[in-house]
Formats: sequence, structure tokens, C-alpha cells
Amino acid sequence: MLKREDNERVTRSGPGTALGGLMRAYWQPAALVSELAPDRQVTPVRLLGEDLVLFRRDDGGWALVGRFCAHRGVDLAFARHEDGGLRCLYHGWLYGADGRCKEQPAEPAHSRFADKIRIPSYPCAERNGIVFAYLGEGDPPPLPAYDAFAAPAEYTFAFKGLWECNWLQGLEGGIDPSHVSFLHRFIDEDPREVYGQQFSEIVEGTGQKLSKLVGDSHRPDIEVEDAEHGLRVYALRQLTDEITHVRITNLVFPNAFVVPFGTSKVFIQWHVPIDDENHHWYMIFYDFAEPTDQETLLAQRLAEVSLPDYRPLRNRANNWGYDPAEQRDLTYTGMGLDINVHDQWAVESMGRIQDRTTERLGVSDRAVTANRRKLLRAIDAHAAGGALPARGAGLTGPAAVDTIAPAGDWEATWRRREAERRAASPWAGQVREHA
Repeated sequence: MLKREDNERVTRSGPGTALGGLMRAYWQPAALVSELAPDRQVTPVRLLGEDLVLFRRDDGGWALVGRFCAHRGVDLAFARHEDGGLRCLYHGWLYGADGRCKEQPAEPAHSRFADKIRIPSYPCAERNGIVFAYLGEGDPPPLPAYDAFAAPAEYTFAFKGLWECNWLQGLEGGIDPSHVSFLHRFIDEDPREVYGQQFSEIVEGTGQKLSKLVGDSHRPDIEVEDAEHGLRVYALRQLTDEITHVRITNLVFPNAFVVPFGTSKVFIQWHVPIDDENHHWYMIFYDFAEPTDQETLLAQRLAEVSLPDYRPLRNRANNWGYDPAEQRDLTYTGMGLDINVHDQWAVESMGRIQDRTTERLGVSDRAVTANRRKLLRAIDAHAAGGALPARGAGLTGPAAVDTIAPAGDWEATWRRREAERRAASPWAGQVREHA
């Protein structure tokens, strides 16, 4: 459990908060590229408790500025995108990509008033379908060379979703390797043969879908180690006296995780505060072996959400689609076949902000407790002007592995197979992964 004051420190991310300052020291997903529709040139964004707007610069890059005009406070999400910036509809004030006021048409021609006006503006960078923003002080750190960024666009797919709870609940679900044995299991077998669906992939060398393998082996040995990107989490399931199932997931500090499924497919997922009680998850799915079927993946995801808010159709308001007959006969949850909904229910059902003073953690929660310690240390370090984890140059990978290995040689085996996967990949052969 956490002390109440520590629970507040790791959940409150708005401007002026300790966690907010730390989160702003890292690049954060701000929007999908696809959200900027051709017929609407300005996209509203709420990120870390700030209201902003995103638009294209004349040079093809991105600009992220404050949402409200400094003059009379009207909404720049409805501004005209013209003359290299945003022109307020009310009195025609023009703001550039740097947030500076460039024109005030109603002021005297000789006025220098515009020189004194500036709204917030933040650096942006685009990577494989997501626009990232840096909301922190000073120059931004380099964007890491993670696999999700290094992969050619045709080997990737990006999407997002809205979850109605605090960001940390979503993140902690993703770094908890023991829940998959229950939350995502089927009463008999996963009936799907569906491209790109996690836990429906066959684990190489077993002939079993991952959902059945982890469901039948519900007491993994969990090990956690520090890594340059954050944490590496091992879930080891002893299948026989000779064979171990090795599943490696990762915390990418401060608010992302990397998860494997199948032989070649991986995704990274960020959990990004909108405010303290709501957050977006952003995902980049990538394949080491083959180009992704982006059309199929997009159709699958769009079928589960409403636009433009990306809110799941199964949500708190309709009990996440719970069906007791399905729970009896098909899925462990009774909430459909989309495991995103299972995870969503788990973290939303805790409440908008989980009260961690009442929980009771066990050995299987090692990754959760390790992350909380790292997060609290980093909050203190940021407040003191100290060094922060996973923020320097040279970050790559991280390795996310789902394989079987000889029980006595599992560590050397997964490293060898990861090296072989990268060497055989059309794009990853030159990308080094830190061990």
C-alpha cells in the first residue's frame, strides 16, 4: 500500500504539481496524426491538465499552443488556420507556431502591443503516426531510438483510446504480468483466428495460444530488474521439468510499457494524463518480420470506439458490456473478446483515482512496487534538479520476448533468440538493443 500523501504525489499531474513537473520532462504523445482531418485544420488537445491546440506549420511540422486567445479568452480551436498561424475569430489576433502574437488588426498601426503578447507553445515531433510534445522546461531531451520509432512506417500501426481513470492505474495494469492468467483467459479455447489480437497468437514451440498457456500456468515466477529504459520484467512459467515459458515485458519510464505477442509482433503503449481522472492510452504496434495490415487493424479498433473522443463503446455507463452467459460459457470476464476492454474494466472499476492506502500487495506485484519506488525517487530528483531515469541519448529497444527455452538456460536462450529475430528483420538488424 502507499501512504495517502504518496498516492497524491503519484497521481496528480496538473500544472504546478510535483508529478506534473516530472512528466513534462519527457516527450508525451499529444495526438494521432490521423486526428488532424483535412477539413479541420486545428485540433484541440487536453494534456496534463492543460488545454492546447495542435496545427500544421507551414514547413510541414507541428505546432502546439495554448487554446485560449490572450486578448479576451476565446477558443482558438475554432481559429482560422492562415498566414502561418492561427487567427482568432473574435478580433483577428494572429498567433504564430511559437505562440507569439504577430498581428492585432484593430490596434493602431504604430502599436507595439503585439510584441508583449505570447501564449504557451511547446516543441513537437512526429513518430510513426503519433505527434509527441515536450511540455517541460529548457531544451527537450533527444527522442529515444526505441524500436517503435526506428521501424519503417509500413511495419507499424498507431492508435489511441480514452480510459476514464487516472493514468497510473492504466500503466500499472500493463506492467503486471500475473493478471493475464485470469483476466484474459477463456473458459475453453480462444475461438478467434484474428490478425493482430494479443493472446490469440500461437506461442512458438508449444502449439498453444498464449491465452491458454498463461491460463493453465497461473503462478509465474516474476523477476524485475533495472534497465536503461526503466524496468525489465520477467514472467517465467515452468511448463515441464525441461521447458520454461519466458515472457519479457518492460516499463518505459515514466508512463509507457512494451509487451510482446507472437513471434514477431510487439507494441508500446503510453498512458498519458488528460487530467487526474481521465487519460488516453497511445499505442504503436510494430512487426519485426512483415509489414502490418494497417487497414485491418484500423477497422478492428474503430469498431470498438466512438469518435472523435475515442471512447470505448463498452464503458462504465453500460457495465463494460458485461454478459453473465458469456462469463459462464466463453470468457473469464463476460465482457467480450477485446482484451483492451478487460484491462479497461480492471483499472476503471477501481474508481477514477485508486485509493492505494487500502490495497494489499504480494510477491506477484513486484513490478508494480518497483515502479512506484522508481517514480517517487524520480519525483524527488526532479524537484531537486537531479538526474532522471530513461532520459538520456542512446536509448533503444527494449527487448520484449515471448518464447520457450530450456529451463536451465532460459536467460542465454532468450538473448540469443532476440538477437536472431533482429538479425532476420528487414529493418531491425542495425538497431542495437541494450542488454
